[in-house]
Amino acid sequence: MGSSGAAAPEGKKATITPKAVIYQKYGIRASYEVEEVPEVVQNGCPGLCIPQKGPCLYRCRLNLPELSILSGTFKKKKDAEQDAAEMALRKLGIHPLTHNPDVPDAGEELVSRVAYLFSNEFLASQHPLSGHFKAALIREGDLYGAVPVSVIAVYDGKISTLCKLIDPKVESNPCLVISFVLRAAATLPTLITATEGQLWIRRQNPYPPEVIEPLLVEQSSILGSVCVQALLIPSSLNEDIKPVTLNVSSSAYYLDVIAQKLGLLDASKILVSRPIGKASSETRLYFVASDLQFVEPSSDLDGKKPDIFEGSMNTRASYLAGQEVYGGAILASIGFTWKSKDLFHEDVFLKLYYRMLIYKTPSGPYKLSRESTTAAELPVVFTIKSNWRGTFPREILCTFCRQHRLSEPVFTISRYPVKALSDLSGSQKKLKVTESTEDTGHTNENAANHGDNETVESVSNFRCEVKVLSKLQDLLLQCSPKDSYRKETDCIQNASLKVLSWLSSYFQDFNMPLEKLNSLADAINIKFNPQHLFKEFKFCSTMYLNQRRTIKANNCVDVPQATGEHENYLLRIEGPESGICPSNGFLACICYSACLVTEVGHTKELIESSHEFEFEMGARAVNPHVEAAVAQMSVGQSAFFLVDLPSQELILAAANDSARALSLINSNMCRLEYCITLLKVTEPLEDRMEQALFSPPLSKQRVEYAVEHIKKSGATTLVDFGCGSGSLLESLLDYPTSLRKIVGVDLSLKSLSRAAKVLHSKLSRSCDADLPCRGIQSATLYDGSILVFDPRICGFDIGTCLEVIEHMEEDQASLFGDLVLSSFRPSVLIVSTPNYEYNVILQKSDLSSQEEAAEGKGQLESCRFRNHDHKFEWTREQFGLWARNLASRNNYGVEFSGVGGSVDREPGFASQIALFKRLPQRDERIEDEEPVRHYNVIWEWSRCETSESFD
Repeated sequence: MGSSGAAAPEGKKATITPKAVIYQKYGIRASYEVEEVPEVVQNGCPGLCIPQKGPCLYRCRLNLPELSILSGTFKKKKDAEQDAAEMALRKLGIHPLTHNPDVPDAGEELVSRVAYLFSNEFLASQHPLSGHFKAALIREGDLYGAVPVSVIAVYDGKISTLCKLIDPKVESNPCLVISFVLRAAATLPTLITATEGQLWIRRQNPYPPEVIEPLLVEQSSILGSVCVQALLIPSSLNEDIKPVTLNVSSSAYYLDVIAQKLGLLDASKILVSRPIGKASSETRLYFVASDLQFVEPSSDLDGKKPDIFEGSMNTRASYLAGQEVYGGAILASIGFTWKSKDLFHEDVFLKLYYRMLIYKTPSGPYKLSRESTTAAELPVVFTIKSNWRGTFPREILCTFCRQHRLSEPVFTISRYPVKALSDLSGSQKKLKVTESTEDTGHTNENAANHGDNETVESVSNFRCEVKVLSKLQDLLLQCSPKDSYRKETDCIQNASLKVLSWLSSYFQDFNMPLEKLNSLADAINIKFNPQHLFKEFKFCSTMYLNQRRTIKANNCVDVPQATGEHENYLLRIEGPESGICPSNGFLACICYSACLVTEVGHTKELIESSHEFEFEMGARAVNPHVEAAVAQMSVGQSAFFLVDLPSQELILAAANDSARALSLINSNMCRLEYCITLLKVTEPLEDRMEQALFSPPLSKQRVEYAVEHIKKSGATTLVDFGCGSGSLLESLLDYPTSLRKIVGVDLSLKSLSRAAKVLHSKLSRSCDADLPCRGIQSATLYDGSILVFDPRICGFDIGTCLEVIEHMEEDQASLFGDLVLSSFRPSVLIVSTPNYEYNVILQKSDLSSQEEAAEGKGQLESCRFRNHDHKFEWTREQFGLWARNLASRNNYGVEFSGVGGSVDREPGFASQIALFKRLPQRDERIEDEEPVRHYNVIWEWSRCETSESFD
């Protein structure tokens, strides 16, 4: 099961920088002085008196009570400071990795830090927290100089770090910092005072006039009234989020204004969350403190916290903040920032709130990076870097972990040497490694038997293991894919994508039974700890179990006979057929718009649009409705269709006027209308490589090869195994042949739908015109696996399987060969597959390919497969062995040929072909009963009926 074997590792201590260790030991007694160091630059021109300025370098002097250290020179100030700290630690005999102050030391440092915050020196600093101290000096009455403890806890990173050393539970309950700060303040009665029951601290004695007067003059010159738009998030999910306006005058503290919006007189009991969204953001949640949030650090926290499904828990705010929030909350972007005297503020609208919700989901950062929340989907596969659009999977995973206050994901890369022969003509070795072996360091003892010209070389493949851990280093999940890749970045991106895909499944259904969650995890080599996983995402499950709308999907298929109430769901395609159509692996570029359409009143509201949106077909990089439509279009055509609404957050995160969109959704029956135009398609790298060398393209040469054999054989029936979108069958209609019946079999309904459309168009025209395909009397497309027998395509004159077997595993390719020759038994079978030995030439001819395979160019062992979906690619010797064994087992003869290249010139044909011919049958087999029909008819056409039908 997915959860088995996922025990958490022993707790690991985060690496502490030298500077952090110095601070823990000396606090404010350590001072850093950074100076710029001029660098002498030789101008290369003797006698030139003009001074030449070199790069800016820095040096740092660290002053400690017992010694002073001068660092080396560095390009960055922070590097000079760290170097000085590291040199000081060496002098003191302290190692950063082993130094971890005990709780009493951290407590003493916390007291020192709190004392420093109320010093004259800190008030004049440019620290964001000093802005709050200055603002407190303009408060009136009893609040004069009173600083809310919550801002001290949130805005000072050093205090937060010390509190985590005292009690790591601070990470999951930030409110504990307030308790620690109040305790520290209680030890400084002569410096500061705190009133019991109030969450604020003020300095005991006023600041001296020479300190405060310049600051007050400075503030009066820069402070002005500001009007800031914010959002009020009620605790009840039945209440809508409302916009509020914060009017902050020059004589007011902005936290007092927020407090009044929440029903309080002042900010003494206002809590402030950590930044929401990006780390540099000043967007935070402000909410009222609850007694339930302040539990003694030494107590059993889990035992005293209320159940998150009860009480006045604000699930929406808790989800955003990653901590428990009770009662109403204000979401605002306002506050003091580093090295700025002005009060920073930005308006927060409803759209931003929903974009924040999306940003916290596993696929959200990808959707937002593509500026497409309704159409874009996180792809299920990372093929090649040049085909990827938007933020890369590794970065998305790191963002997800930061959003949920987890540790940075841990990536472990392993190298797996692959033994490969320089001359592959005698090798029977599989060239793609998907399983590592324990004994990878030994050379092949039989290598000498292959000839004097063959040497064994080592080529490394990469695997990546990913671990996701909590801040307390509890293991949430571990992904250990068995797939290996020739480029390190590919293995990292694909492993990250597996983790994101599994997390997306979990986020889409938090009620998913554990057995199903385990099954999904096992399928992609993920092990997880349910207890730790559910604990870390408890706010997520609470949020979505109470609010998420059910996502319904409509089947947008071109079904001509659909009538009546289902007409609104029809896919309508307009425009002439250009013949340039996308298939799997192609890059499709579309222009699209998505509008909310109401059933009553037919109101239409634009939600999302893009003038150019590019994605890879077959990678599920867009929602299934869009991809199904594009698969049936040709360049220049437009498509229109309606679907039920996706989740509400996706729509409101995209809408420019989220309030109006929400109003339409709540008051009307709405659907989403898509309008798509296919602008262009870019062929896969494999096709572009072939086109760089061959004219006509290899695909056309393969068709011409099949046509010649059809003519010679006089075949009247043909079945195409793995017909895909019907490219071969469509091409055959352009040639005069003896064929009267054609059949295609494939597993992809989208591809079959596309094939049905193009075949019907051509065959129907042939009824009224003298076209080459006029001899075709019937055509059928089946949905089924070519690894399963169906009697309806048994005994055909000719069977084709062009560039299909390499998309299977090798054992499946052998199974297919035996099934076709022993059961389907066509008179002739044509099988083509790429010649791996030709890849060196193909990849040298294409610039983008060379960029993708920059490592080891020109060596056969390091050549990539022509398509990311290829499970293997065979050399001539491997292909020959496979074909001859099949033929001998099944009473067939076999001949070898190919297209693209020459048989008498190395490295042979680019696409190698085996032509199987059935030999005279020695004994007829008698079937005892009617075999089961496993295939489903997807489309049929008959010249007699001149009509098509769909199942």
